Amino acid sequence: MLRVEGVGRGGRRRGDGSARGGGGVPRGRGIDSGVDVANDAGDAGDARVGVVTDERGGVTIVVDGHPQSYVDPADAGLLVFEYVQHLATCLDAMAPPAPAPLAVTHIGGAGLTLPRYVHHSRPGSPQIVLEPDAALTDRVRAALPLPRGHRIRVRAQLGRDGLADLRERSADAIVLDAYAQGCVPSDLTTVEALTICADVLRPGGMWLANLADEPARRYVARVAATADAAGLPQQALVATHDVLKGRRFGNSVLLASAAPLPLEGLRRSLARAPFPSGLWDGAELRRWRERSGQPGPFTDAAPGSSPAPPDPGRWRAR
Repeated sequence: MLRVEGVGRGGRRRGDGSARGGGGVPRGRGIDSGVDVANDAGDAGDARVGVVTDERGGVTIVVDGHPQSYVDPADAGLLVFEYVQHLATCLDAMAPPAPAPLAVTHIGGAGLTLPRYVHHSRPGSPQIVLEPDAALTDRVRAALPLPRGHRIRVRAQLGRDGLADLRERSADAIVLDAYAQGCVPSDLTTVEALTICADVLRPGGMWLANLADEPARRYVARVAATADAAGLPQQALVATHDVLKGRRFGNSVLLASAAPLPLEGLRRSLARAPFPSGLWDGAELRRWRERSGQPGPFTDAAPGSSPAPPDPGRWRAR
């Protein structure tokens, strides 16, 4: 079951840096924002990878100075990054309901926070994680061993290469949460890449993507158009209200499927979220794309990466 911690007294202010593309710090439970994380990598393993433990035993995985994941070794149901909460909420809404297992493929691994959560909430779920950074995976698994009885398989492959190796109709959900130098790799959000995802998904399956974008969300609009062109026209967008309203650079979770999405269940769950969050359904997304000038899809011939995150002090637009 999903358990979250909101911003409490002394927690981070909204807009201080929760975006995945910018390497945000977990809200309300994270490390001190003044910690020099680049010097906390320790003696073992890749010096790019830091393992920072807070006063309550939670661990932040830091890559190249940017916090990437937060794991509570004692409680896989505790999620502190808001976009991870949103991804988990979307998976929770899928049928069959928990604790029934789901077959989930994750593009991007880092601290394996979401695979741990899926195992916690749906024991026995077969999961594949495509994470090309083998040194990162080794460091994470040494510091934070996976739970007993898990069915999580980490493959040291680039996302696009790993997708090509997956069997058709082998996944109930595909989760894209991959960043390189603060941006989503452009080859993972093209019509060709999402067509592969559509083939890998089972009937009723869902593609979810954590997308960091500027307040106007032009990049998200292009990815939505791409999913539509790839045969995933049933869509929704989940984010905190300030991101949906275009007030700051931040993360949105785009859902896409060939089948209707569980929107009512999602709305009920988001209404209980500790961070004020909302959902745009397909009709709202279409109106927004029309206002954005009907942007075309990304293709392998004309790909596009997510925008680089700005300096933390300038994330809020107004």
